[in-house]
Amino acid sequence: MPVKVKTSHLVRSTAIMMAAFLVNKGLAIGRQVAIARAFGTGGDYDAFVAAFRLPDILFMLISGGALATAFIPILSERLTHHPADDPDGWRLASATLNTILLLVVAAAALVAVIALPLVEWLIAPGFPPETQHLTANLMRLALLSTIIFSVSGLAGGVLNVHQHFLLPALAPIVYNLGLIAGALLLAPAWGVYGLMGGAIAGAAGHLLIQLPGLSRYQMRYHPILGWADPGLHQVARLMGPRILTLGVIQVNFLVIFNLASRLGEGSVSALDYGWDLMQMPQTIIGSAIGIVLFPTMAALAAQGDMAGLRQTTSQALRIILVLSIPAMVGLIVLGRPVIQLMFERGEFGPDSTAAVYQSLQFWALALVAHCALEVVNRLFYAQKDTTTPLLGALAGMLVNIGLAVLLYRILDAGGLALSNGVAVTVEVLILLAIAHWRMAGVESGPLLVTLVRTLLAAGAMGGIILGFTLVWPALPPLFIIAGGGVLGVLVYVAAGLLLGLEEIRLVPRLVGR
Repeated sequence: MPVKVKTSHLVRSTAIMMAAFLVNKGLAIGRQVAIARAFGTGGDYDAFVAAFRLPDILFMLISGGALATAFIPILSERLTHHPADDPDGWRLASATLNTILLLVVAAAALVAVIALPLVEWLIAPGFPPETQHLTANLMRLALLSTIIFSVSGLAGGVLNVHQHFLLPALAPIVYNLGLIAGALLLAPAWGVYGLMGGAIAGAAGHLLIQLPGLSRYQMRYHPILGWADPGLHQVARLMGPRILTLGVIQVNFLVIFNLASRLGEGSVSALDYGWDLMQMPQTIIGSAIGIVLFPTMAALAAQGDMAGLRQTTSQALRIILVLSIPAMVGLIVLGRPVIQLMFERGEFGPDSTAAVYQSLQFWALALVAHCALEVVNRLFYAQKDTTTPLLGALAGMLVNIGLAVLLYRILDAGGLALSNGVAVTVEVLILLAIAHWRMAGVESGPLLVTLVRTLLAAGAMGGIILGFTLVWPALPPLFIIAGGGVLGVLVYVAAGLLLGLEEIRLVPRLVGR
């Protein structure tokens, strides 16, 4: 049977994801406020940020993004074409879970043993010795959350295959609540170790909140490895290039934070705060759309409906442009008062605000590319092609490393953020060019029209906000954000409609429906 793209279901699911991500990012603001008040941009928070570098890499390579992009198409295919072999897919899910868990526990144990040399030589060679020891101890604890996330990540993938998005979208909210509790309740007594305790508790909540969803679909766990299962072989084959792709991405971040550790205390923290601020609109826009569309894209590809896949991808990218470009402009022109309002208290002073804003301006330039990458990568993964995104990521890595080494002494932490933005933009353009060639076009004409019109409308928005801040420079941050933000949105919408930017009309319709 051909797959029917149920627009109402996609709209509803996307709205659920965006709403959940919006709540999550609201909590992320609260989390960063609590952390900034307790630690500012000091050495302890530098150590906390650096401690998660290798555990995050381990999760992403083995059981995070690599597993999801390989597992979802294979499980979808089994449920569609081979239901007699595994009616509900639980044997494949169990075999995948057991194998992944075995690998993650073994890798985590190895990293825990050699944590200090890894910090000294790879992660943060510029840290003072006492901060390096603290980073190594925190890293060993962070590995516990990585093991928990391995189970939770697979659970979310199973639910997404069943078109259930609510509980996986709520899981990050629970994780942020754990971090907030750690910063507010545990950090006063235990310092940065209390914050790590909150992270581990949040990871446990991330898993537990998804279990009722699995129960709804009558989850049946099988204590098997299933290494003879052809489906598991397919998952492994698809994961190989994806693991390399994510490895390349994580190398980029290792390089960035390695160089940042050489710029003095607070540089790693400033980069991390700026990244988190950019990630707020990126998650709400790019991740929400990409996660919701991926199962549908995989189903369209499985049926050979290239026209439907091409149209779905193009529409998603146009919506992303219309939402992410004004968000980028907003971060650049209103970033400083946003940082002042959110963070400037306690240990976080004006110097911290200046450092974070300097990195945020350059992170903001990467927002559009990061959002688009969420859809463009999935276009290939839906077709069971995990090799092409690897080639794009390799090209991006070369650009990133070259620019990072060149710019970090000139622009400090901002140069590192800028190098990442340029690299991701190059990666997206390469992948779009390949998709255009393979699929007889990706509706590039409408994409370019939307891009130009959106840039013009967003430029008018940025100009009016800058004018507002120049006329009333002494207003408190809250009034600058509120007044400039409302005025900017009105100008953007009006300019967009005058320019014929039809995608603007879709946004209120999506929200209304």
